[in-house]
Amino acid sequence: MKKHDCALFDLDGVIVDTAKFHFLAWKKIASIFNYDLTSNDNEQLKGVSRSDCLQIILKMANTVIEPSKFEKYLAQKNLDYLDFIQDLGPKDILPGIFETLIFLNKRKVKIGLGSASKNAEVILSKLGLTSFFEIVIDGNKVKKSKPHPEVFLRGSLALGVVPEKCLVFEDSASGIISAKAAGMTAVAIGNPDKFLNEDFCYPDFLSLVQNDLDKLF
Repeated sequence: MKKHDCALFDLDGVIVDTAKFHFLAWKKIASIFNYDLTSNDNEQLKGVSRSDCLQIILKMANTVIEPSKFEKYLAQKNLDYLDFIQDLGPKDILPGIFETLIFLNKRKVKIGLGSASKNAEVILSKLGLTSFFEIVIDGNKVKKSKPHPEVFLRGSLALGVVPEKCLVFEDSASGIISAKAAGMTAVAIGNPDKFLNEDFCYPDFLSLVQNDLDKLF
């Protein structure tokens, strides 16, 4: 395995399991259009921008809305989501993440966040992890969402590390496509059936920490 100088993390589903709260918030929005959003439907929303998620849901519901109402629904979804995550804290950090961040710090590996979330900085603060991340590239800072590589290319540029020396941790298919399009090493976290073209896949961060972390950095 080649060594990497930079680690770029996705947020939702990698560092913390906020995916369930996004799902509940989108489910509420979908119900407005008389559509019952399923967990299977939700797979299409992972790693995708808020605006694109709403477009996908409208398509699923076979519904067209006035452009003037589009922003209203996006804002409502975010309010519902923020309400769901009010009690989020360090207890919600996924197993193996804290150990990984400590390890990377000791190895002097640059650490960044590349997420579609527009609440990334709020969530990192709630988790008490802000100090680990040199840069945060989130949905407020990019024009094109995953699977476009912009979020990760901006991350590597901000950290001053060439893409081929960057490693990305992702839990969504669109995130893995994004990382590979950026020319980076893509590590998938989750069931391998969900992904295409990843370089490595681990069921969770604990198995990565216990087996291969020191081989990657």
